[in-house]
Amino acid sequence: MNSSHTDFGAPGHWIDGAFVPGGGAVTEVVNPATAEVVATVPAGTGADVDRAVAAARAALSGWAATEPGERADALRRLAGELTSRVEVIAQAVTAEMGAPITLARAGHVGFAALVTAATAELVTEVSWDEQVGNSLVVREPVGVVGAITPWNFPLQQVITKVAPALLAGNTVVLKPSERAPLSARFLAESAVAAGIPDGVLNVVYGAGPTVGEALAAHPDVDMISFTGSTQVGRRISAIASATVKRVGLELGGKSANIVLDDAEIDQAVEQTLVNSWTNSGQACGAWSRLLVPESRHDEIVEKLVTAAAGYTVGDPTDESVRLGPLASEQHWAQVNSYMERGIADGAVLAFGGPGRIAGLEHGAYIRPTIFARVDPGSVVAQEEIFGPVLCVIPYADEDDAVAIADGTIYGLTASVFGEPERALRIARRLDVGQVYVNGAQFNPAAPFGGYKQSGNGREMGRVGVEEFTEVKSIQI
Repeated sequence: MNSSHTDFGAPGHWIDGAFVPGGGAVTEVVNPATAEVVATVPAGTGADVDRAVAAARAALSGWAATEPGERADALRRLAGELTSRVEVIAQAVTAEMGAPITLARAGHVGFAALVTAATAELVTEVSWDEQVGNSLVVREPVGVVGAITPWNFPLQQVITKVAPALLAGNTVVLKPSERAPLSARFLAESAVAAGIPDGVLNVVYGAGPTVGEALAAHPDVDMISFTGSTQVGRRISAIASATVKRVGLELGGKSANIVLDDAEIDQAVEQTLVNSWTNSGQACGAWSRLLVPESRHDEIVEKLVTAAAGYTVGDPTDESVRLGPLASEQHWAQVNSYMERGIADGAVLAFGGPGRIAGLEHGAYIRPTIFARVDPGSVVAQEEIFGPVLCVIPYADEDDAVAIADGTIYGLTASVFGEPERALRIARRLDVGQVYVNGAQFNPAAPFGGYKQSGNGREMGRVGVEEFTEVKSIQI
């Protein structure tokens, strides 16, 4: 694996506008395609968190006092700086978590820049001051925000927190995933170039149980915005409750894609694989369950298998590769065990399957996999696998399809294919935060978030900015 840029590591935490050395311990970042250490970042401590929070607290009054339009201008400049660094950040993302370089450029970095710019334009949509009778209702910053982000979209997930938090006038202490921390350095450097004041954005690297929990417990942190697993989200909420701080959670998913009997099947098959396997299925909103009419099950599975042959797995620096490795050997073992469990529980293996790929034994490469005739109550149909594993589940009628779709602890996203009015009617019945009808495009101006144990609160759009505000009523 070759790269024109290999200086990915951070020389220190980013605190109050400068790189700050850690205590000596470091975290090694391992390339999942080669098992080579590609960089190191400091392993943070509670003392590092204290220093970053103090910097954010000191910068808060000045940043909060700026006009929203000034903050929007800063985000526009930040979007431009990220765009100018697309190639180096994309290379870092590919090196740290294995995303194919074409996806890293467009889906990871390009999309993050797009969301940053789109967030800036929301400045005119938020009602910063509103007259309600004899009351002036104002939106003010929450304060110091602790942002804890995952490894699967290491820059995009950061931006969905940092951009709206900054627009709302908050300061931020970011803890990126210790598995994929590299793009945070380039974000910090971009923020400086964009003219964002010192202390407004701070980065502390380190493990969740150390740095993440220190942020959640810190009395000077006013809000935690967390994206990650449902299990860790419960832990973060419990710790944060001691100081009654606000907690926004974007957690796991087990998204259902319902194909109705009047759907355009070829379109549904194409969109299913794209949304199931992009980023090697390492996405909370992946369409990991495909619900199909019993009468069309075999036909649809046959079409899926034919289309699946076009999903090449290989070196993520190769421009032609669609799927790179999973993000780590640890994650490979977990996803592989789910594949083995699916077979053991009686699912029909239609494509792919567990084990190493011939010629790709060295690296966390895994076969994209399709299971057919999956029991909706089985482990592979209920638990978030977070890999390229698609479960095809037959249903009897509309009511059965809705019951199966809603029959997990999750409620993040869903999809429906069919006659538009009928599909919209089904979409309204589903207990999820976002539904795609007939392959409609993702809309970054619309709120994103989940029902049930997929989390609370919303990201993206005007609602996503308002999540980072407090509401005050002034009676006049």
